[in-house]
Amino acid sequence: MKKFYYITLLRDPVSRYLSEWRHVQRGATWKTSLHMCDGRTPTPEELPPCYEGTDWSGCTLQQFMDCPYNLANNRQVRMLADLSLVGCYNMSFIPEKKRAQVLLESAKKNLRDMAFFGLTEFQRKTQYLFERTFRLKFIRPFMQYNSTRAAGVDLDNDTVQRIEELNDLDMQLYDYARDLFQQRYMYKRQLERRERRLRNQPALFPFRRIPSSDLAFRDDESDVSRLPTEDYMNHIINRW
Repeated sequence: MKKFYYITLLRDPVSRYLSEWRHVQRGATWKTSLHMCDGRTPTPEELPPCYEGTDWSGCTLQQFMDCPYNLANNRQVRMLADLSLVGCYNMSFIPEKKRAQVLLESAKKNLRDMAFFGLTEFQRKTQYLFERTFRLKFIRPFMQYNSTRAAGVDLDNDTVQRIEELNDLDMQLYDYARDLFQQRYMYKRQLERRERRLRNQPALFPFRRIPSSDLAFRDDESDVSRLPTEDYMNHIINRW
């Protein structure tokens, strides 16, 4: 029986939003996306289109931001969360403030439960965590490319603030993900250093190798057992 693991990559919300705008501006659409939720697709009233015609080619950033039904807004939270908790695309199912809270908490939980997630802005650390999690090795190192289409957009402070407001849930999720990502990275580095020390120890007496699952509870230098990554590592690494 095959075992499947969910993984994902998150991106800085402002950069991601600008990248999607540029993508749409060049003629990209999501017409084939059914947005299935609880066994049905949303009605036209629940999810009105942002444009008329075949696509939204040439739309300005202002037009992109002005559409209240734009699925680019908080896309990362929406795609990670369980939409059935909030009535899918039925905005009248629960109050807007409650809906946002439920979506954000659901996205955080699903992110925590994933076997692995990375951050676009931390390519080398993302590669390191992936390789240590799945015990695989990439042929070549990941490269950090900062010269993207999103990076080439010249924005004033008001526009940046507006994008952040439109993606407030994504901003909160990304802050949470970045903190969790750094904790998981530091946890794996601690285990790696400890394993290296054990390998280099002179065998002066009969030596039994300590399983990696026990190492989280036997650290005299730092209280690794208090890190929130403990459950994640025991659940994912040892079972893998």
